[in-house]
Order: sequence, then C-alpha cells, then structure tokens
Amino acid sequence: MASHFITTKFTGGMAFNAGIGDHEVLMDASPTEGGIDSGPGPKKLMLTSLAGCTGIDVVSILNKMKVSFSDFTMDVEGFLTEEHPRIYHQVKIVYKIKLTEADRSKMEKAVGLSEDKYCGVMAMFKAFAKVETEIKYE
Repeated sequence: MASHFITTKFTGGMAFNAGIGDHEVLMDASPTEGGIDSGPGPKKLMLTSLAGCTGIDVVSILNKMKVSFSDFTMDVEGFLTEEHPRIYHQVKIVYKIKLTEADRSKMEKAVGLSEDKYCGVMAMFKAFAKVETEIKYE
C-alpha cells in the first residue's frame, strides 16, 4: 500500500516547518490569528494542493493529446463555513489557458478527466465540499 510521510516541526509563535521529502514548507497563521504571516496557512495550502494536482493532470493529458498551449493558470477560491471547525464547503476552480479554438474540446476533456478520474486531491475535496470548475480561454 502506498503512503506519504512528512515531518512537521514547531518553530515558534504559530509557525511550523514541514519537511516533505527534500522540500520544506513554512506555515504560519495570520496576525489576526496570533501569527506573523511568515508562510501560508494550512487551509490555503490545501487549495494549492488542489490546483497542483489538477494542473499536473491537465498538462499531462494535453501533452498526450499533443495540444499546444500557453499562459495556463488556475484561480482557486475556497469558501469557509461560519462555524468551527471552519471547513471549505464550496470551492471554485477557474482554469485560464491560451490555445486554439479547435483544441477547446480537448481542454474540456482534460479538465473532466482530472475532475472525475485522476486528481486524488479533487476526490478528497468532493467528499466535504461542492467543487465547481470553469474554463476561460485567453
């Protein structure tokens, strides 16, 4: 069975440093939550993971389809519940990409495959939030 392992160390204030393989990610709380904003908050990193997961899928699928594209970005917005624990109950992903009009159907297919089949982070999000996607062609 596959597994992932990280080590996270408290570094003072409200900050933590996560060791992820050969990489380090600093996390902190905002000043309103007692931190000094020396790194992103854990919930925002969840949105980052979602973007990374689906983005990698889409690029991989487009490459396999031999689709040329540029200026690919994603905007991800998560809406938190009012009550604690404040969790994302709704998430919107907007894919922005420049490609030919003839390849738009392939982009739609790539996003659909990521959303419904390949992106494990998306599947986890769908277990607790409504996830909405949109594609904007630049």
